[in-house]
Amino acid sequence: MSLSLVQFQDADGGRGVAVVAQGSAPRRVLATDSLRALALAALNSGRGLADQVAANGVGEPVDLSEVRLLPPIDHPDSAHLLMTGTGLTHLGSAEGRDKMHRAAVENPAPTDSMKMFMMGVEGGKPAAGTAGVQPEWFYKGDGSMLVAPGEPLSSPAFALDAGEEPEIAGIYLIDAEGMPRRLGFALANEFSDHVTERGNYLWLAHSKLRNAALGPELLTGELPADVRGTSRIVRDGKTIWEKPFLSGEANMSHTIANLEHHHFKYGLFRRPGDIHVHFFGTATLSFSEGVRTQEGDVFEIEAAPFTLPVRNPIAIEAPIAVAVKAL
Repeated sequence: MSLSLVQFQDADGGRGVAVVAQGSAPRRVLATDSLRALALAALNSGRGLADQVAANGVGEPVDLSEVRLLPPIDHPDSAHLLMTGTGLTHLGSAEGRDKMHRAAVENPAPTDSMKMFMMGVEGGKPAAGTAGVQPEWFYKGDGSMLVAPGEPLSSPAFALDAGEEPEIAGIYLIDAEGMPRRLGFALANEFSDHVTERGNYLWLAHSKLRNAALGPELLTGELPADVRGTSRIVRDGKTIWEKPFLSGEANMSHTIANLEHHHFKYGLFRRPGDIHVHFFGTATLSFSEGVRTQEGDVFEIEAAPFTLPVRNPIAIEAPIAVAVKAL
């Protein structure tokens, strides 16, 4: 059974969780104030997340236009929420990356990006219960880098680009035995600096240390194999770029299980109580089509079966002088 769950804060500052269903008003989940608390209750009771919602019961309708929507997952200690991701995981995802790197080196030989992509095509979908080729992997930051729905994505003053990446993220809680438990999936914008990455692929790590945004909904259960959505950029109220994007395993060169295996095989990422947000990659970038974003632009990403979009403006941080002093 799949459910869509959102976290919110009401006018009095109280938090809650609501069930969102098409064709009916969202309703508050009783006896919980966060999705993390709901997931911990499910673990303690031996129930699945959807069954825990049923056990808690639902109460009054929630008007989502009158509350502050929160990210669908968070942690009271942001250091215990880790954001990571994998790239070159979608069919067609290598094209834009290959163009960037080929233009930088003017080398007719296959780039490392294309080699990595082809490794995924050939070995990213192993038989069930076996491990396939490992994907590209990167670190985004901790929970302090996750912005709420509608809040600005802040680009550092030193950044050379502020670009969107429309994709799906998996949301996980590590249980008391140190095993990852997938809570569900969220629509996401994995915000990146593509100009820095284009300068040298070894700067990928630098280009990824940025804010990221999730849509308000957490979708429980399995992700549909074919997810189709739209990514757009709005400037001064007008759409300046728009393109469809594809996700889900039917459009990927890796299975989600393979991506999960290669992330959680490291003991560091199986610390009981931690939350993980893991981005699965994309094949659609406005940067690949020559779009240069600017402060105030708004990213909008929408895709079924998610009923609410990811929508965030760009902000540019003020320069900060950092000086290292010996003690």
